[in-house]
Amino acid sequence: MPDEKSFHMTPDEFRRHGHAVVDWIADYQSRVESFPVVSKVKPGEIRASLPANPPAQGESFEALLKDVEQLILPGVTHWQSPNFFAYFPCNASGPGILGDLLSSGLGVQGMLWSTSPACTELETHVMDWLVRMLGLPEKFLSSSTGGGVIQDTASSAAVCALLAGRERATNYASNRKGCNGRLVAYASAQAHSSLEKAAMIAGIGSENLRLIEVDENFAMRPDALARQIEADKQAGLTPCFVCATVGTTSSNAMDPIAAIGEICRGHKLWLHVDAAMSGTAMLCPEFRHLQEGVELADSYNFNPHKWMFTNFDCNCFWVADRRALIQTLSILPEYLRNQATESGAVIDYRDWHIQLGRRFRSLKLWFVIRHYGVEGLRHHIREHVRLAQQFAGWVQNDNRFELAAPAPLNLVCFRHKGGDTLNQTIMDRINRSGDLFLTHTKLNGKLTLRLCVGQTNTKARHVENAWKRIRDEANELQKIA
Repeated sequence: MPDEKSFHMTPDEFRRHGHAVVDWIADYQSRVESFPVVSKVKPGEIRASLPANPPAQGESFEALLKDVEQLILPGVTHWQSPNFFAYFPCNASGPGILGDLLSSGLGVQGMLWSTSPACTELETHVMDWLVRMLGLPEKFLSSSTGGGVIQDTASSAAVCALLAGRERATNYASNRKGCNGRLVAYASAQAHSSLEKAAMIAGIGSENLRLIEVDENFAMRPDALARQIEADKQAGLTPCFVCATVGTTSSNAMDPIAAIGEICRGHKLWLHVDAAMSGTAMLCPEFRHLQEGVELADSYNFNPHKWMFTNFDCNCFWVADRRALIQTLSILPEYLRNQATESGAVIDYRDWHIQLGRRFRSLKLWFVIRHYGVEGLRHHIREHVRLAQQFAGWVQNDNRFELAAPAPLNLVCFRHKGGDTLNQTIMDRINRSGDLFLTHTKLNGKLTLRLCVGQTNTKARHVENAWKRIRDEANELQKIA
């Protein structure tokens, strides 16, 4: 009897096609600078180029890779371009990509220690490494009362922190009975929008998220926070959570962690420190003063997938008291019971975040740290900061432009003094050209351009060219006017 037909890719076919994909990625990395940074396709154009129906029979891998090149690549905005200065970066690297490939090849679902001990133990170990690498308080170590876990994004970390703060404030009653509409949370008016979503998801409600006013540097005002907490308490409400930000999205503002932490300690509020972008800078001791007071935090997170060359997604989240987080999120149905869990001798990371299932993300983080070493990571962070500071100096020395906010690290917020319309036009013309990609924000009601230096392969010549392009557009528009 002949063997039944198998539709699977054989190991030999996988090896051959895998080499082709790695070659394609390596070629892409070498030519990424030649592409327009922002995709030029129109809405619906990619879908219109694809067949209306799926194939009845399987197609060759060569055909798949050809269509990636011809159909998909035109619709890609090139986050890995060295001319990508928009948003915050989402930078990848060779070791990160290869670690992710290995994770995909192993296909681990690491919800429990018992479903792959290495997945859990490597993650715990790498998270402990990072506590020391970033100069974080020892209470975040797994050998102390806390510990770390890899989340997908800072948004998920914020939800977990808020839930833990909510439960601690209600003695875990809100998990059983739901929220009573009287819980209140606090964040800076410049905090990330994920805090509002977290308040919605946690049942606290967006109206019960107090956005605290900021100072002239766009950092949260501790005095305003203290007044709002007292007012809410007098109104019979229950404050439960404060989020302080190390490097806000709009302007990289640094909330005063020490002063905020003392207020939280006085009112027994959960303090979460969101260092999603700027946390990577703490690899360098000279930048750690920017989060002075972090020892007062109940939880802390940063994104290696933003500025530490670890491809998306990878958020590192620590708590000072792991029992509070586990008690908030733990459910143990019969089908997950096992001897290792019952012994209490292992970590089951399913109890540390929203979802049950989890990927082997620590592999790519481990690869990145071991490839670069602390020395290599610090080298690139310092160079990015140097380039951004140089750019800020150029802005200050051109009387047509001005800085719109302090630039403590690698984000420069600036604008042409000619007004919002002129700044918008400069940005639109540059982005349409494909030469580089900038985004904007509004600070003090004025449209402000943002240039963030943090892409893996950005070098001095790219920043120099960005400034030249900005000045050239300003000159051209002044001629037209």
